[in-house]
Amino acid sequence: FLKHVRILEQEQESKDNSECPKVDVDQIFAENGDSPELILLELSEQDMIIAANKLQNSETLTELGLSGNTMRDAGMKHLIDALQNNTTLATFSFSGNEIGAENVQYLADTLQNNTTLSTLQLSGMEIGDKVAQHLFQILRNNKALTTLKLTNSEFQNEGAQHLADALRNNTTLETLIIGGVDIGDKAAEDIANIIRNNTTLSELDLWKNEIESEGRAQDLANALRNNTTLTNFHLRANRIGVEGAQHVVDALRNNKTLAQLDLSYDLLGDKAVQGLADILRNSKTLTTLDLSYNSIVATGTQQLADALRRNTALIDLNLYGNEIGSEGAQYLADALRENTTLSQLYLYGCKIGNEGAQYLADALQNNTTLTALSLSNNGIDEATQHMMETAKKNAKLVIDF
Repeated sequence: FLKHVRILEQEQESKDNSECPKVDVDQIFAENGDSPELILLELSEQDMIIAANKLQNSETLTELGLSGNTMRDAGMKHLIDALQNNTTLATFSFSGNEIGAENVQYLADTLQNNTTLSTLQLSGMEIGDKVAQHLFQILRNNKALTTLKLTNSEFQNEGAQHLADALRNNTTLETLIIGGVDIGDKAAEDIANIIRNNTTLSELDLWKNEIESEGRAQDLANALRNNTTLTNFHLRANRIGVEGAQHVVDALRNNKTLAQLDLSYDLLGDKAVQGLADILRNSKTLTTLDLSYNSIVATGTQQLADALRRNTALIDLNLYGNEIGSEGAQYLADALRENTTLSQLYLYGCKIGNEGAQYLADALQNNTTLTALSLSNNGIDEATQHMMETAKKNAKLVIDF
């Protein structure tokens, strides 16, 4: 368990690196003690060299984060040398550090044979052709890495192709997260090939990657159709719309492995929800479904509620920010009278009002499985809130107003 996190902020009193307070680096390592996590923020080149030398001798550090540091050749070389000899580090997070293609190659060469690093997170980098070629070489040979996170980076088409090629025969990576990137049509096709060919990935998160076109969504959907390893799939904030969602729904209709599906902020609307309701009605594996902020109104809510009556697997349903109104709340209340597996229902900002809350309160008199109900920002007055608290049969149910 993490004892504490120490964040070292470089003093900005002088632009001369020689005047940067060396004692601060010593102090932060002394205060960090044997804590397994360390985050170093905005270090100068000289301080990075000092920190790297200390990291080389660490026997307790398992998680290292570097963000916004000045890392020219000397500082980067010292850091990589430290990593080469380290035998405890499991998680390495690298954010907003401009290091160049040559240093990426050096880093990749060092990590290829590392046997302890399981999570690599890279953020705020320009991943072009040369950088990607060196970086993803790690995935060809490293047998310990199970999680790769690439976020808020410039991810060019060549980068996605190198990633797909590296993962073609990789048998250890389980989680791939690519977020905050405009991946483009060619990159979307390459990521689809990863889904199609890799046999070990269990979690794929593609949040906010501008997968707006029907073609990109269709490429991903076609790859999903025969996939039997993914259990968690996230397409949050990709604005795939009705047509894109239909492709995904068709691909998942007979899926028997997916446990978590996130389609929030994807402009689905009621029409796309109908297909999702069909999946929900028959799925034996899906336990978490996030449809927040998708312009779902009462009609779509009715379809979901009808599916919930028959569903025996879903535990967590998020409908945040959809205008389901009191009518939609009534449909959900009717479903809660019959459903015996749903334990968490999130209805923040759904314009339910006092009338909708009354419908839900009536259902809570009989429901004994719901343990969390989010109803804040729904215009529910204090009297109705009190009535709901009094009506609920399950004492373990927590209602957030």
